[in-house]
Amino acid sequence: MEPHTDLWLAASIVAISLLLSAFFAGAETAFTAASRARMLALENAGDARARLVNAILASRERFIGAMLIGYNIVAIGASAFTTSVLTTLFGKSGVLYATGVMSVLVIIFAEVLPKTLAINKPDSAALVMARPVAFAVALLGPAALAIEALVRGMLRPFGVRIGERQTILSATDEIRGQVALLHREGGVAKAERDMLGGLLDLSDLTVSEVMVHRTKMRTIDADLPSEEIVRAVLASPYTRMPLWRGTTENIVGVLHAKDLLRALDAAGGDASGLRVEALALETWFVPDTTSLRDQLKAFLTKKTHFALVVDEYGEVMGLVTLEDILEEIVGDIADEHDVTVSGVRPQGDGSVHADGSVPIRDLNRAMDWDLPDDEATTIAGLVIHEARAIPDTGTAFNFHGFRFQVLRKARNRITALRITPLGPGPRKAEP
Repeated sequence: MEPHTDLWLAASIVAISLLLSAFFAGAETAFTAASRARMLALENAGDARARLVNAILASRERFIGAMLIGYNIVAIGASAFTTSVLTTLFGKSGVLYATGVMSVLVIIFAEVLPKTLAINKPDSAALVMARPVAFAVALLGPAALAIEALVRGMLRPFGVRIGERQTILSATDEIRGQVALLHREGGVAKAERDMLGGLLDLSDLTVSEVMVHRTKMRTIDADLPSEEIVRAVLASPYTRMPLWRGTTENIVGVLHAKDLLRALDAAGGDASGLRVEALALETWFVPDTTSLRDQLKAFLTKKTHFALVVDEYGEVMGLVTLEDILEEIVGDIADEHDVTVSGVRPQGDGSVHADGSVPIRDLNRAMDWDLPDDEATTIAGLVIHEARAIPDTGTAFNFHGFRFQVLRKARNRITALRITPLGPGPRKAEP
């Protein structure tokens, strides 16, 4: 065989080896970065290639082992063959030439280029390479399993266990992190992120964190004349009103406006003869530690929308409705009878005036902030928790990257605050 023929043969073998190396490197990157959720959706839609991708990823260790074995075999073989040819042509200096040439070719064409293309569109790349990768895994998979078993045996004396799937994050945390990442990259709008986050938070929140506190409840004295009760119900923006007798703590029932109007119509509009307490529904009490997810299921099971929240001593703390829970998912739900009092008033200087009773979660949603709500439910509660005292009007604190100034105080309650975002700096509470 003529020398130039040998050179062409050598170049062809090196080129084929580089292409195979690029294939193995790109396949490993594409399959590793491919979206499992998208692949599952495509498989459910009938895509055979997506089904193949999912089958390969189901045995991830075998797939990665096969790709590494294939890549190293062709890369080492190409380097060895190139070194042999160049040594024949240039003598001992051919080793240096082979090292330099193959390093450049492997790094650019068998590493950086295929991995860059694969990571740019991993889903598309995985679908395109599905069948060749399946063939490679079937061919090299047994060798990968044997090597993996050998490695397991070598590491076992040192107490290292591989292959045991230990999830650091729960499925909920992984979804939450993915949604936050997509929002940061512009793939998910803020409103959609808030909805998905609210849905995931249902199991972590309790009814005490979303309830209407007893100081804000609208209740009716059951001993009032029926005419006054009718007027109170008609004047209320709510359709369900707790009835009490003797003290506001003694709730004897829940009056539904529709039931009252039906009875009023049956009485020909004469409210004086109505027995209002007989129209009231039985009161449903739920513990303040009930999670929103459990309470939502209970609402759906009982086919009712209203419950009173009690503490461990049986004292009424407030009330919770189905709408309160849904608002944690979709945001504030307002209708034509709602009294619009958000309690959050952005100012021109970048600060925010907020009522002390505004829930931290609502403020975070409205302003896209990230104030902690682990130790307190309301803004006033957060200030009191951080200050370890009930501050006086005019007092200001810096913590969590914001400045909180007390604008108004009523007895032992903070009623209004000015909240100003601060620049980068210490987040420790400073009076």
